[in-house]
Amino acid sequence: MIIQLDMQSEVPIYTQLINQIIEGIASGDLSPGEPLPSVRSLASDIGINLHTVNKAYTLLKQDGFIQVHRQRGVVVNPDGLPEITPEYEEKRSSHLKPIIAEAICRGMSKDQILQVVSEMHEEITHTKEGE
Repeated sequence: MIIQLDMQSEVPIYTQLINQIIEGIASGDLSPGEPLPSVRSLASDIGINLHTVNKAYTLLKQDGFIQVHRQRGVVVNPDGLPEITPEYEEKRSSHLKPIIAEAICRGMSKDQILQVVSEMHEEITHTKEGE
């Protein structure tokens, strides 16, 4: 998996890193139990502060996406991915609602919004609708 960060983005680097790792898991590019680079190694490889990587890994661990083992290092959670919780539903709503509201204000129909979501799902999972 190749990490690509936009250093000019308003999105914090640790958030970009979290998003890319979660997308890698969702797409199947990162499998349960698969090792991730150490904090020091990843920071060095992509040229960012190791505290930034540590923060991303800490948040991913808290959310249940990764585990940290003394002997095996950082791995994608081999016990399965986190489930939908009320906290996740609240977070999802608070992130999506403004985006959907803006799309509506810009003239997108419900069908157009659903089409965009469907295309993103297919892009991440590498599947076409109906497969």
